[in-house]
Amino acid sequence: MANPNKVKGTQWESDIRDYLNAALGLVDEYGKYLDPFNGYNVRRPAQEGALDVGDVHAVPFILEAKNVKRPAVPTFLRQAVVEARNAGFPFGVAVVKVPRTNVRRGRVHFDIGTWTRVRQALGMPTRRFADRYAFTASLRGLDTGKWYMTTELEDFALLLSDLRATRHAP
Repeated sequence: MANPNKVKGTQWESDIRDYLNAALGLVDEYGKYLDPFNGYNVRRPAQEGALDVGDVHAVPFILEAKNVKRPAVPTFLRQAVVEARNAGFPFGVAVVKVPRTNVRRGRVHFDIGTWTRVRQALGMPTRRFADRYAFTASLRGLDTGKWYMTTELEDFALLLSDLRATRHAP
């Protein structure tokens, strides 16, 4: 019998992939890729070798998917940044499932450095960026390494679309 936590994690990764592909118009009504060779298709990579390359690839982001009872967001973000580097992607974020809600309500967490670099890539002032993508701040103590910005997967899909339209080609 498969590990139930592994099954839940794999399902969450697939739900994220499927939601983003649909939200970005990359699949038909049956969930099949419109163009299987499009570099913008959101994918779950096969894990190969010693270096983890993240759970979901959504160019230019690596998404570290977590379906856990007690999120350790700063730890997840450190992991996402390392995995983005391993995969050669500029941005790594953590996507945490919210129990008993639709996938679009999943929480997408950005460390402050990643959030700033994405904001700068879009050429947006801080307030406009935070408002457009419905970000909220978690500022825990004086250690900025534990600070992060959060939005929902639905708003992240808009951010991803905007970023792809302005700067990043596959």
